[in-house]
Amino acid sequence: MIRALIVDDEPMHIQGLVRHVKWQKLGYEQPLTAMSGQLALELLEKQSVDVLISDVSMPIMNGIELVAQAKKKLPQLQALMISGYDEFEFVQEAIDVGAQGYVLKPLKMEEIEAKLISMRDTVKKLRDIETETQKLQKKVLESLDVVRERFIHDLLSGEAISQDAMQAWSDLLQLPALKQGIRMLLFKYDQRDAQYDDAHSRIVRSSGLLKAVQICLQDMTNMIVARLGADEVVAIHINPQLAQLVQVEKQCLLVQQMLREQFASSVTIGFSLIFKAWQEAALRYKKMTFMLAHDRAAGGDQLLYEDRMNEREFQDYRVREEYIPQIIALIEQAGDRKEIVDYVAHVCDLLRAERSFSYIQAFAIGLISELTRFKKQQGDERSEASVAVWQRLIDCQHANGIRDIMLSFIEELLQSREVQQKDQQHHLVGKMIDCLQHSLHEPITLKQIAESFQMNASYLSVLFKKETGKTVSEFLQELRIKKAKQLLEDPQIRIYEVAEQVGFQTSAYFTYLFKKHTGRTPQEYRDYH
Repeated sequence: MIRALIVDDEPMHIQGLVRHVKWQKLGYEQPLTAMSGQLALELLEKQSVDVLISDVSMPIMNGIELVAQAKKKLPQLQALMISGYDEFEFVQEAIDVGAQGYVLKPLKMEEIEAKLISMRDTVKKLRDIETETQKLQKKVLESLDVVRERFIHDLLSGEAISQDAMQAWSDLLQLPALKQGIRMLLFKYDQRDAQYDDAHSRIVRSSGLLKAVQICLQDMTNMIVARLGADEVVAIHINPQLAQLVQVEKQCLLVQQMLREQFASSVTIGFSLIFKAWQEAALRYKKMTFMLAHDRAAGGDQLLYEDRMNEREFQDYRVREEYIPQIIALIEQAGDRKEIVDYVAHVCDLLRAERSFSYIQAFAIGLISELTRFKKQQGDERSEASVAVWQRLIDCQHANGIRDIMLSFIEELLQSREVQQKDQQHHLVGKMIDCLQHSLHEPITLKQIAESFQMNASYLSVLFKKETGKTVSEFLQELRIKKAKQLLEDPQIRIYEVAEQVGFQTSAYFTYLFKKHTGRTPQEYRDYH
């Protein structure tokens, strides 16, 4: 059953709703009641309530304030506001604080009951969603395959896993402490056969690879197997023993045999070196992927080993396909400046440790070239700075100098972009403020402003709040109140005329908001001044 709470400072109004609404027939328990907002909040702390019905006009704490506070504690609470005709502009305020319904006095029971039916259905749907979510969470926790797969995906994504998150994974999967280290195995179909082009066949083939690996490695202790893609499966062997290494390779040959016989498909398998920390897994996976892509051209059904891989070719690949594109991507995404600079410094340190000075110099010139092209795409046509940097790189005689020149160039580029973006944002917000100031007498909305600037309303809202510290609605209200103060100082202008000139259609709502902002009614403010 669903429970409602009726709040009104008039006992007759409460009793009218209690007696005349067919609560049980509508699927509700007998409603709770309170004669003030404060008592209602105390009841909400103690009792389970699904629907709040409140009058707008109450002393000390009005209905809008009550709903705002109640919603903070119970976000899914359904709220129905009751008000007189002369308070109709309170509708917008009620919606802003989260009310789902609004009815006007004199009340019609048919209208009240229709609203209650709608809210009852919403509450039931929310309960169903919560129940299904709990069931899903239970299923996920019960399915270790899903959990393992999620763990492997997170581990190999390249995103850093915090120590707390890693501990949570260890507890959930009951992972052993690392003593002998970790070995990674990567299984990948060599080519996509034409007979597996349709969706059903691809799913069967993908499941066949996963099942074959799981069956063949099931007797190996501390082995986690997960599917990464339609044609790719990875196995993580924790603390592999020397005797197991040979046994695992034999089982991998069996995987290849099973897939040849069942799907007429060949699989190449890569074996990593044993590494000591979980943080190394993402890099090992990149190496394995490169190794399989590079060596499968010689034929399928191979067993490939990381210690036989050409490390120099892999590093060339990373420089060409990962480092420079990643730096450009971070700058394009307007990421954290420190994060970008730290990443470039990390790449420089890797190259210094592994490559010759001439190689590092060529890398730096290539990076500056790509960044110059990026600047031109962003509308910065100046090339003098880039030419000067190239000359400095050519003249430089040591790796530390190359590193400093690159970091300095990127710092200047990021600072320039930040200034440019802030100028653009400041200019745009200034135009929005002008638009608001010229529209005080009209009921203008954020959507209308966004359409006039041909921009996304959500983006404008975030940008405006970031620039001014206020939402568009809050800023507009302050402008209207400020203008109203100026008008109130002229005794020739009546209060209802002031309300109209600053965009309020009724004096009641104007009075409510004016007092909310200034602590005085418009008449009190006029008298004081």
